[in-house]
Amino acid sequence: MTRHKISLEEFHRMVEAGVFPEDLRLELVEGELLEMSPIGKRHAAKVARLTALLAPLVPEKAILFVQSPLVVGESELYPDLALLPPRPDFYEERLPEGKDALLVVEVSDTSLRHDLGVKVPLYAKGGVPEVWVVDLEGRRVLVHREPREEGYKEVRTLGPGESLSFMGVGIPVEVLL
Repeated sequence: MTRHKISLEEFHRMVEAGVFPEDLRLELVEGELLEMSPIGKRHAAKVARLTALLAPLVPEKAILFVQSPLVVGESELYPDLALLPPRPDFYEERLPEGKDALLVVEVSDTSLRHDLGVKVPLYAKGGVPEVWVVDLEGRRVLVHREPREEGYKEVRTLGPGESLSFMGVGIPVEVLL
């Protein structure tokens, strides 16, 4: 079996040409196309809750990108939520990159291994300063800070009874689980 890697530019041309069905959820991970699993109701509800909790930051302090593209090196990932610095064009002129992100959140229902083993290291390489992985099965939130080429220097595990805070918005961990 021969694998063919594609570039970010080739991927964008294919998307614009309508090569893929609109409902197909794909990520480009270091040249390989990966089909993402469907979003279940529990996962969708947690993303909606996070969006509502972080909405007070919009539009003066941040732009919320929900399940939208984030370019990280030669990959195009679709984090569940990314907070980006405000821009007048809302990133219409170019897709946001990892270095643009203020915060990325991944909600993991069935994707924990992929999120921690593939996506989080890519976010670190791309310079995303803070990543939260909401582990629904493990009932915890893994907070990654201080990106390095080899990964995040600081990783904290928070559980029920603890709180997260970002740009002045406090979030009790249990509301995310």
